[in-house]
Amino acid sequence: MWDPRYLKRIDFRTVPIVIALMVISILVIVATTSVVHGVQDEIVLSSMVKNQIRAFGLGIFVYLFLICFDYRKLREWTWFFYLGIILLLFGLFFAPPIHNVRRWYRFPFLPFDIQPSEYAKLVVVVALSWFLEKKMHLVKSWKTFLQAALIVFVPFVLILKQPDLGTALILGPIALVIFYFGGVKTGIIKGLMLLSAILFSFILLVFLGILSHDEMRPFFTKFMKEYQYERLNPNTYHQIAGQTAIALGKMTGSGFCKSEFTGHNWLPYAYTDSVFPAFTEEFGLIGAFFLLTLFFGLIYFSFQVTHVARDHFGRLLASGIGVYLAMHVIINMGMMCGFLPITGVPLVLVSYGGSSVLSTMIALGLLQSIYARRFAFS
Repeated sequence: MWDPRYLKRIDFRTVPIVIALMVISILVIVATTSVVHGVQDEIVLSSMVKNQIRAFGLGIFVYLFLICFDYRKLREWTWFFYLGIILLLFGLFFAPPIHNVRRWYRFPFLPFDIQPSEYAKLVVVVALSWFLEKKMHLVKSWKTFLQAALIVFVPFVLILKQPDLGTALILGPIALVIFYFGGVKTGIIKGLMLLSAILFSFILLVFLGILSHDEMRPFFTKFMKEYQYERLNPNTYHQIAGQTAIALGKMTGSGFCKSEFTGHNWLPYAYTDSVFPAFTEEFGLIGAFFLLTLFFGLIYFSFQVTHVARDHFGRLLASGIGVYLAMHVIINMGMMCGFLPITGVPLVLVSYGGSSVLSTMIALGLLQSIYARRFAFS
């Protein structure tokens, strides 16, 4: 069940990528939250920098533990994790709100708040993988599909009601890819893809101004709150500020801790949602390209695990985690570049946030566990 010898069999190509992303995260958070003072411009680290370092330390420990852990044992704990995360999501409605929303649990003995929705995405990946493997011989039936859809639907609704639209929407692509690799009937997958494409196209038409934002307001606000609909406005200050910071970076950037726009706190959420434009303003197009290369390598190697996994459960698990990583990168960078509405999706391993860091390290640890056991037959 737990064997440290598997540490020698991991995919070492991803290790420098993870370390590089952690270093970039610390640099951005230092630049956007720390104070520079004194004759020699001494940098005084903020509490957020220290919390992020603690989160990385805990994440590395969990990452190494999961490599040694046999991922196949997750089958025995799937429903325990699933019911646990449902209870945590439901319990948020009775917990004190933080920043006027109910997304986090705050414990005085932890260096960061616990956000159950971050872990819910991984739990859904595990639960779907386990269920579709178990129903392998009945996977083409509508009953199996509806049961699998219910596994996704319950946390989706609970996360949507927090409200956290961005996190909830990530569950859609994750489910669609696992359905595909799981062998769900092709007609169902095509129908879901068509429905998703129509919905996404309609949102983009409003966001890009092809359909009038004001004229569509009465229709959308029947099922969305006013502030949620405003995210479909491409001319919000956050959208413009993100694109401005990216543009100011030019080719080589302003330099570490030398950004004017971000340095004057004109970029909202510079150390969380907006880490990409904050990083790009300081390190320019060259830095942005380097960051994109790191993410491409991480996602590419993640999907390679799908190919080498020795069992159906491992293949489904790896495919779900690969999409989990890819969607965070695509949505976060897309919304900061003005291609997508801003929905509050973090940039994995770079954005500030203990729950995001820990859930990502859990995902990467599980991927390495699958990869390290690629030659195991029992």
